[in-house]
Amino acid sequence: MKSGKVIAGFVIGVMVAGMASFAAAADTAQQARTEAYVQPQAKHWHENDSEFMKNFHNPTDWLSMGLDIRLREVYASNLFSLNDQWGDTDGKELNNYHWQRYRTRWSTKWALTDDVTFNSRLTWEFWGHGSNPEDDFTPYPFFAERNYDFDEAIFDNLNLQFRNAFDLPLTLTVGRQDIILGTGWLVLDGTPGDGSRTIFFDAIRAQYDLSEKTKLDLIYIQQYDDEEEYLKPFNHHAVQDRRHLTQKGDERGFIGYLTNKTDSGQQQEVYYIYKNEEASDWATTYSPGGQNADIHTIGGRLAGPLDDNWSYSAEVAKQWGDRNGASLQGLGTNNKLMYSFNDSLKNELHTGYEYLSGNDPDSSGDEQFDTLWGDWPQTQRGGDLQSYLWTFEGALGEVTNLHRLGFGHSFKPSEVWTIATDYNLLWADENSEYGSPAPMTFSSGDNFRGQMISAIATYSCCKNFKTHFMLDYFIPGTYYESPSTDDAYFARVNVEWTF
Repeated sequence: MKSGKVIAGFVIGVMVAGMASFAAAADTAQQARTEAYVQPQAKHWHENDSEFMKNFHNPTDWLSMGLDIRLREVYASNLFSLNDQWGDTDGKELNNYHWQRYRTRWSTKWALTDDVTFNSRLTWEFWGHGSNPEDDFTPYPFFAERNYDFDEAIFDNLNLQFRNAFDLPLTLTVGRQDIILGTGWLVLDGTPGDGSRTIFFDAIRAQYDLSEKTKLDLIYIQQYDDEEEYLKPFNHHAVQDRRHLTQKGDERGFIGYLTNKTDSGQQQEVYYIYKNEEASDWATTYSPGGQNADIHTIGGRLAGPLDDNWSYSAEVAKQWGDRNGASLQGLGTNNKLMYSFNDSLKNELHTGYEYLSGNDPDSSGDEQFDTLWGDWPQTQRGGDLQSYLWTFEGALGEVTNLHRLGFGHSFKPSEVWTIATDYNLLWADENSEYGSPAPMTFSSGDNFRGQMISAIATYSCCKNFKTHFMLDYFIPGTYYESPSTDDAYFARVNVEWTF
């Protein structure tokens, strides 16, 4: 644990020192910058229009290609237990974590006609861990079998897209594709079981332009937990027969999503989402397993400027149906109010409130809000750390049973740096007692989850390169009982190239 605290202190020190030096160097006389990135005059080597890069991006008139690489270095502690001693064996601190992720994606776009394209993206990500795994890496199943075996490659995009379908202002996309609706609160990640390696949906999506400012999305989704169901990945793992993609269930869904933008900059969204889940065969070997559910969700979102300084986003969703044999009634809302100083440093303050109903243990029904396809590290809650802390209350990445009151600040000390900090107070909506095999111990009466402190420094010199340094720190509250009362942190260095 001492080494983890040293690392966290070092990351915080670097970020604080960096903020001071960047702010001192900023041009305070400069006019307020727009949200769009301002390109520096000097180009990096991979931005130059070399003959090689031109031939790579467009080898023929009917084929275009792209390549991106993401490298991550992660240090973390107490992700699952909030207990310094959990997993401690012979004095070895097995509750400290250190791993790397290496992801490469190669995309192609084949123009079959002026309005028909075939799109693919081949993704390869493998994990590694510290040089001495016996000392600083737990054998917890989520991290098992990831010791630089170079793993598999999977097509996470593979679809046909038809524009102007049937001579209408209609775009049809059929096959494996990424889908993000609104802020991604409920619809973003179709494959949370493999983390951020992929987020795809196997779906048919129809996007109809009702007018220049109004769009209707109609989407049918069919997801399988088993990644072999449609197309077996290359170099599939020899020992682990398959890697699961969903929250241990096979899923069908339908989404109707209407978006309207006004001349004043306001955005209005109304939606209906249906999701059916059946626990997969894979789920029977793990606890907690998948769920059997029919979930209906209706909701809406309003967002836009209030004046030159103030802007807002407000979303609410109501759920009904059944889950695991119980009648489901859930409610959720996600809101943010922002104030922009419109100064040379682009200072912005924001506050937010989020509510995800929890299950009342004294009720025969089920009141817990289901986050649908929103099980990803949503930054308003505190980066990646919150994705792990709820693991034994539902599933990895799933956050629910929550009241969140947040405050934050962001600014740009230079054209290429953005510094953002957030402070969140978290409460549970309901007190539910979770027994073994969960490593956490929960209170039966208190509901203050604790304090989440997050900071991220992002460097983006150009459209082809960016990096960030991130730290999430959680101080548990009275919702947890001893021994689950120790602080947790998640620190990451991320580097990305786009070619």
